Amino acid sequence: MKIISGFLKGRNIEGYDIAGTRPTMDRVKESLFAMINPNIKDSICLDLFAGSGNLGFEAISNGAKLCYANDKNIKCVKVINKNIKTFALEEKIKVLNLDYQKCLNLLSEENVKFDIIFLDPPYRNECLNDVVEYLLKNDLLKENGLIICEVDNDYLKRDYDELEVIKNRKYGDKFIIIYKKTSLKKTIVV
Repeated sequence: MKIISGFLKGRNIEGYDIAGTRPTMDRVKESLFAMINPNIKDSICLDLFAGSGNLGFEAISNGAKLCYANDKNIKCVKVINKNIKTFALEEKIKVLNLDYQKCLNLLSEENVKFDIIFLDPPYRNECLNDVVEYLLKNDLLKENGLIICEVDNDYLKRDYDELEVIKNRKYGDKFIIIYKKTSLKKTIVV
């Protein structure tokens, strides 16, 4: 697994073989980052189900200012920390080893706001609707911020009050859905 663009382009990321993870394939990652590239520079990102940290490293390589990488699997956290040290990114990536709900609670308590949030939970963990609702309710996503979801089926809700779907792509058995936060409230005509 390699970083595909930016100042770390071509560097290998360890952790593609951690049990229980399924890293985003390079072609999917390349397409995803082409779609969000204008939003990356100087952004603050969250990779809530980080695995190897693949998406966070790609974001930093493309100009993100800071990335929070969270995973509850200690093996993943050790690999992320090893990659951080290899790439000398200690000031750019903050690593958390928490259940996703505890992580969100902590970030909310600390009043952290994100420009880009990557949500790629282990398959068969259909928690994304709850996560997106929590992010909105607790104002963790900045105005015009993006939520990028990678799922293995089409269960994800498309209609959230403060979000609009700006991209919806299928790659084999995976869906990438990109939401953008907008202050325009939907009006219901009766």
